[in-house]
Amino acid sequence: MEQNNTVTEFILLGLTQDPLKKKMVFVIFFIFYVGTVVGNLLIIVTIKSSRTLGSPMYFFLFHLSLADSCFSTTTAPRLIVDSLFSQRTISYNECMTQVFAIHFFGPVEVLVLIFMAIDRYVAICKPLHYPTIMRQQVCTILVVLAWIVAFIHSTTEIMLALKLPFCGPNLINHYCCDLQPLLKLACMDTYMINLEWVSNSGSICTGSFVFLMISYIVILHSLRNHSAEGRRKALSTCISHIIVVVLFFGPCIFIYARPPTTFPMDKMMSVFYTIGTPFLNPFIYTLRNAEVKNAMRKLCHITTTSESRR
Repeated sequence: MEQNNTVTEFILLGLTQDPLKKKMVFVIFFIFYVGTVVGNLLIIVTIKSSRTLGSPMYFFLFHLSLADSCFSTTTAPRLIVDSLFSQRTISYNECMTQVFAIHFFGPVEVLVLIFMAIDRYVAICKPLHYPTIMRQQVCTILVVLAWIVAFIHSTTEIMLALKLPFCGPNLINHYCCDLQPLLKLACMDTYMINLEWVSNSGSICTGSFVFLMISYIVILHSLRNHSAEGRRKALSTCISHIIVVVLFFGPCIFIYARPPTTFPMDKMMSVFYTIGTPFLNPFIYTLRNAEVKNAMRKLCHITTTSESRR
């Protein structure tokens, strides 16, 4: 398909054309990206090194942090670097790679969030069956399944993108390559492709959000039969999960589950979905989770002790 295109590269217009605002974009998103990588890496190292964080919930949190780091990396570094230059070009192949990466790591995060909700449902509503249902082998299979399904989804999306012929113009009014801005540049009727795109990505976002909210409503309703201490602990965990679900799926549904119309807030919604949420997740999960905070303190203490002995 690339041989039939007269366009071999695209120009990303980014978030702003104003030189001063571009410097602000560089500073803000550099801090966001470093915070995302450091925060999620800290969670990954903490879970991997702690014996107290061996439950399925933290196994899924490990993979959520990994997906967050990768998902943010698909867009944030280019946004940061492009804010330093006036000409922000991206080759056709790089653009298609970015489309694939966005639609690969995003669904991994979606599926891991679903598995975390299932884990909380079984733990709270079926506590006697929890060790049997959520055993390590099952959790491993679920995570492997998440990466496989995400690969199939991203392959479907990239096949839609590769169908698009581009003959000019090549200005993408966005900070990254995604199907929605690319559809506007295609030299063909994109109605059917857009329909496939909305039915694929849009239905995944909307269906997953509805499933997750119903799951947490059922979980919160079942807490009536638990002790005050049990309710407090379960609420603390579930509220963290619900906050992440709303922050992630709100922008996701806004971007993917609608007709191909452009709104002024599109780019900011995409920023929040691809960069903001991965940055906030480590804070949400650590600030409301005493076990993770204690494990991090122990890890820091062990690291400090080891350094002082040297």
